[in-house]
Amino acid sequence: MDTCAETLVHPDAVAAARRVVDDAPVDALAETFKVLGDPTRARILLALSVRELCVCDLADLLSVSQSAVSHQLRLLRAHRLVRFRREGKLVYYSLDDDHVRTLFAEGLRHVKEG
Repeated sequence: MDTCAETLVHPDAVAAARRVVDDAPVDALAETFKVLGDPTRARILLALSVRELCVCDLADLLSVSQSAVSHQLRLLRAHRLVRFRREGKLVYYSLDDDHVRTLFAEGLRHVKEG
């Protein structure tokens, strides 16, 4: 059975959890995980965890159009998961920071252990 056989609330445990839940930016966190839930975006982020890549590189790697890659990258940028820099006519993307790299590394570790 996956529910309690009787109702017994532990006030100290609930109070401790409430402080975390009430103070956390839960909506932003849920939105970030929603963005990460798309396989194409996950592939982009995994590729960028290896090294900086330009839009052309990502399009070739994923076998999709540059336009499709750019659309996904705009969404990832809006959620501060990637950043870009221009070099002449090329635009290079990288992970926004080490938090994104750590998030993906831990997620992969979790999946592989399953």
